[in-house]
Amino acid sequence: MLGGGSITLFHVRGIRIGVDWSWFIVLFLVILWLSEFYSDILGDPNGSAGPYVLAVASAIGFFGSILLHELGHALVALRNGIGISDIQLWIFGGVARLEREADSPGTEFKVAVAGPLVTLGIVVVLTAVGLLAAGPGDFADAMQVQGSADTSGLLAMIAWLATINFLVLVFNLLPAFPMDGGRIARAIAWKRSGNRASATRFAATLGQAFAYLFIGAGLFLVIQGVVFSGIWLALIGMVINGSARAANVQTAISSRIEGMRVGDVMDREPVAIPEELSVERALDEYFLRYRWPWFPVVDAAQRFLGLLERDKADDVPEPSRSTARVGELIEADRGALHVSEDAPLDSLLGNQNLRRFGALMAVDSDGRLQGVITAEQVGRALRDAATAESA
Repeated sequence: MLGGGSITLFHVRGIRIGVDWSWFIVLFLVILWLSEFYSDILGDPNGSAGPYVLAVASAIGFFGSILLHELGHALVALRNGIGISDIQLWIFGGVARLEREADSPGTEFKVAVAGPLVTLGIVVVLTAVGLLAAGPGDFADAMQVQGSADTSGLLAMIAWLATINFLVLVFNLLPAFPMDGGRIARAIAWKRSGNRASATRFAATLGQAFAYLFIGAGLFLVIQGVVFSGIWLALIGMVINGSARAANVQTAISSRIEGMRVGDVMDREPVAIPEELSVERALDEYFLRYRWPWFPVVDAAQRFLGLLERDKADDVPEPSRSTARVGELIEADRGALHVSEDAPLDSLLGNQNLRRFGALMAVDSDGRLQGVITAEQVGRALRDAATAESA
């Protein structure tokens, strides 16, 4: 969905915030469009600095609100044990990339609704400020992007940001998977049916229906002479259609292992390093012996704490290896590296850390390490299910 290259802006709670190259296209178009609007509001001739400064500030505010929207998804996901690989801003807004799917309809609903709630809060705050400062009439004119509105440039910017965020809110709540509204629809269908696969098929079908509607409406606008908006709407429809079709394909694959749990196929005899072990012993007794690139680390109660990678152990100076402890080298696991042993096996399809490390740690309800589930085991389960289906 996103382009190959992206630029890292900063990190928030360990989450990488990046921008795709396509983001700069929208940034340029928003500034170009708003410069003319603010010229009319301020009564300044074209080419003066005031309208341009307001346009740049508005563009930054718009993408800031998109980022807050995605951070709403991300922070709720983290609170529910779902890791976030990064947040990317791109030509059609933003996306928080989850490292795994939600394991329950309740979690799916909370993560999906978090972004729209943040956007709703932004709309309410901006609208309240605008109404108090300008009054209903002029502020309403400014919200309709009318250059004749009798407001200051600052209030016009607040009005535009309130308007664009309201449109983002309404658009995102359409039940077109994989948009927020579609994910909310999937969570509700999942809750009612108790079946993730059928709920995904339902939401993806809704998404494709809306995608065709957007494409048709976009082509109609192009025919009517509204070329830019028409092309934009049609492109959004094409993106939604592609994502919905991909969800349907993945659901068809995952349905082969429907009913299977992680515990059904995992290795129940994992090799783990105690957190109190010295780095020297870890290198000698684990890395040199087994030749694996990483090992799970557990505490005295066998609770999974995180992974120790060979590179981090090697980076410890040799004189310090006998006193340095394994537990000092790992980062606290935030749910990205482990999965419940009772989790549906199909919930691991598309898991980014399973692809990255080749395995995830399976834990019980108390967080104790019970096994290791590998990408090879998941693939074998899929192949066995496909063979049995065709026999």
